[in-house]
Amino acid sequence: MPTNSSSVLKNTTLSLAIGWTFLILVLCLVKFNDLPSIKVSGADKYVHFTFHFTFTLVWGFYNRLRLGQWVLKSMLIIVCLSIVYGILIEILQETFTQTRKADVMDVVANSAGAISAFFVVVLWKLKSKV
Repeated sequence: MPTNSSSVLKNTTLSLAIGWTFLILVLCLVKFNDLPSIKVSGADKYVHFTFHFTFTLVWGFYNRLRLGQWVLKSMLIIVCLSIVYGILIEILQETFTQTRKADVMDVVANSAGAISAFFVVVLWKLKSKV
């Protein structure tokens, strides 16, 4: 039976994962006129990478707490869900917004972030066995 502190950690991590998922959706669909623009080439790709890297790690960590260990098969499912979520957001941008457009390179950055997070978990798991 899980202790109260592990239950609190699990619930907090789940809330963080859901919140992060929602934050990605909002930030990718809402227009921000008054924010200063960053003059770094491809800066938005770094943002997409970071969104999905974090998405994959947070959901993976929640899953690790739920299962009691890192399960690579479930991490692969989370990676796939992250990629599909990113594609869905691109479709929503193209279909339902006037200020945002779908971009294949955003999907590439999303996928690279999710896959990189998977490899971080794999390396972590290998290192912890040594």
